[in-house]
Amino acid sequence: MPERSVLSISGDDRIAFLQGLVTNDVTKADGAIIYTALLTPQGKYIADFFVIGEQDRLLIDVAASHAQTLGQRLMMYRLRAAVTIEETDLIVSRGTGVKPEGALEDPRHDAMGWRAYGDTDISDNTDWDAIRVTYLIPQTGVELTGDTYVLEAGFEALNGVDFKKGCFVGQEIVARMKHKTTLKKGLGQVAINGAATPGDAITADGKPVGTLHTISGKKALAFLRFDRANGEMQAGDATLTRLQ
Repeated sequence: MPERSVLSISGDDRIAFLQGLVTNDVTKADGAIIYTALLTPQGKYIADFFVIGEQDRLLIDVAASHAQTLGQRLMMYRLRAAVTIEETDLIVSRGTGVKPEGALEDPRHDAMGWRAYGDTDISDNTDWDAIRVTYLIPQTGVELTGDTYVLEAGFEALNGVDFKKGCFVGQEIVARMKHKTTLKKGLGQVAINGAATPGDAITADGKPVGTLHTISGKKALAFLRFDRANGEMQAGDATLTRLQ
């Protein structure tokens, strides 16, 4: 997966350091893998990634497009913490067939198969967009952007947020959205009848409803304003109806 980069965080403070920053409980990555995100203090998305706990380091599996930004932000927060942040040469593989020795199950959803880290790419030919559309799984840089609030992107269902772990950057906003409000917009699945393109604006009765994202066959992921997504909608030359 050349579109992924793997960072390494080593040092005695590595777990405590990351624990105070990200949305999930880093202690659960001891010999395992978790899915998490780093947010702005205003609760908006910076990067989503996987954390893998090894004996003397934490591995960070992140989209290559966001690796530099994530690394710089982590360095900014490092201060006097006893941690070293470096880029590795590890190659990320993923698949849905028989899990290779040493591979880890993707923590977001059973349908997302396994992830492996090594010297060669052993990925299979899974249609990942079809799986993501079916199970409402957002992708870095597509459904997940700098304007995203992670609860609106379904992070809780994807095991990406732990509300019992204590403070993290942006935690106050995430907690408020969880406990004090009903989400009025977010990621949904729509059926498509006609021609449309990712990025097309979605409207209903001439009013803006949202944006079309990943398309797979006759279904797609879309960011929707829920109160306007109850009937037929339009995007490009297509008619849309909300499925989830």
